Amino acid sequence: MDTCQSIKLMSGEYWWGGVINDGALMPFGNTDYSRNLRHIDDNQATPLLLSNKGRYVWSDEPFAFSFHEDELLIHHGDSPITIGQEHHNLAEVFNHVSRTYFPSSGKFPDPLAFVSPQYNTWVEMFHEPTQDKIIQYAKSILDHGLPPGVLIIDDNWMIDYGNWTFNKERFPDPKEMVHILHQLGFKIMLWVCPYVSPDSAVFRMLQRKGYLLKSKDETPALRQWWNGYSAMIDYSMEEAVAWFHEQLDDLVTSYAIDGFKFDAGEPVIPDADDFSKPVLWHNTLPLNDDCNAFAKLGTKYPLSEYRMSWKNGGQSLIQRQRDKAHTWERGGLADLIPNGIVQGLMGYAYNCPDMIGGGLDGDFNSSDFKFDSELFVRYAQCSALFPIMQFSLAPWRVLHDEHLNYCLDIVKLREQLGPEILELAQQSAATGAPIMRHLDYVFPNEGYALVGDQFMLGNQILVAPVLLKGQTSRQIHFPTGTWIGDDGSVVQGPVLEEIQAPLSRLPWYRKA
Repeated sequence: MDTCQSIKLMSGEYWWGGVINDGALMPFGNTDYSRNLRHIDDNQATPLLLSNKGRYVWSDEPFAFSFHEDELLIHHGDSPITIGQEHHNLAEVFNHVSRTYFPSSGKFPDPLAFVSPQYNTWVEMFHEPTQDKIIQYAKSILDHGLPPGVLIIDDNWMIDYGNWTFNKERFPDPKEMVHILHQLGFKIMLWVCPYVSPDSAVFRMLQRKGYLLKSKDETPALRQWWNGYSAMIDYSMEEAVAWFHEQLDDLVTSYAIDGFKFDAGEPVIPDADDFSKPVLWHNTLPLNDDCNAFAKLGTKYPLSEYRMSWKNGGQSLIQRQRDKAHTWERGGLADLIPNGIVQGLMGYAYNCPDMIGGGLDGDFNSSDFKFDSELFVRYAQCSALFPIMQFSLAPWRVLHDEHLNYCLDIVKLREQLGPEILELAQQSAATGAPIMRHLDYVFPNEGYALVGDQFMLGNQILVAPVLLKGQTSRQIHFPTGTWIGDDGSVVQGPVLEEIQAPLSRLPWYRKA
């Protein structure tokens, strides 16, 4: 039975929450919007809505909701739902719900992730990484004046999906490779996923043990995903989880791997189009909780990155936005700030805006792909003061002269402010507070609820990237206080002011 509850919106009330990938449509309350959290396949998600007037909606199970005119409707079936109304602003209500529903684990990812960029092999190598290519990529990073950081070896380093052993043809001596990379100052993450290629020895072994997700007829369920059809580890089983951890732990002990990029992990919906039959978990899981269970696998390691999560706020996991396109529009640069803000408000403090310049292979491998150097520079500037920033496409290969220098300058800024970002990560581990914050979070009730193209890094640094092609100036909302700019200018707030922002500049200001 569907139970519906109505919440009358207050004057000037706006809401955030649900699915992170809809961040660009937030805050809700201005226009009609509806979402069913029983069907999520976009990015991180949480069964939570937060209001700038201090109200919230929470349920342990997914619900559907809609905004229409001055009303919020919650459809939640038989599952209980909590509506809180005793707080005064966005920061107060976030502090309450985070302590109550997703308290911080007290841990944060490896410090290197905050003080230096990440580098991912994906766009440079796609499905063909090799030992020689990766060592050369790492050396090129240093040769071009970028600092060492976390290096992610993406898909197809292994023998097969489920067989998490280095492919010896591509990686003849992985132990030596990792040793060289460590000597250069990098830490190493490997791409993994929950899938197992059918008709393989590992598949047959896991089938005998009963560690694979099953169809209703007790045969292994085959799931269609972007690389074909695969079986899937049943991570509702302790024994199956232990087996998966054994594979990863062996990589840590045998090769000194520092962490893992956990890809995929979307909730398995029994009636989804890519399933021919319903599925049976060994231990019954509530809807979407398989996604939650998959994300918990990574809490064991000091470096774990996820694209999908459900109710995993407060954990020491790097949460990446979904793959971004090489575009200024929605799905690309325009999404980074609003999606990053809502990641923090849903408890995913250690958030990453995906690869600088975009990471969709359909973009870069398209016959009509056109690289935009201005876009790449603005992508780098927008990403530079996120909790995590990540390169993949090598800037020295695609940029020249002043464009490359602008990109190198922004990395130097990251190095300069890296210790402060690390300190904010440490504070987040203690309190649960987001690192990247909406203006309304830091300056409540000052009229900034609808400002979605600038953000606060902690409480003291205001960041306002340029997000439109050809733009060399932009308007910035300066809240109450004295703001000292990266260019030495001083602005007294509150004021809305037009500032100059040539391609060489990321406008950012420190509150005096």
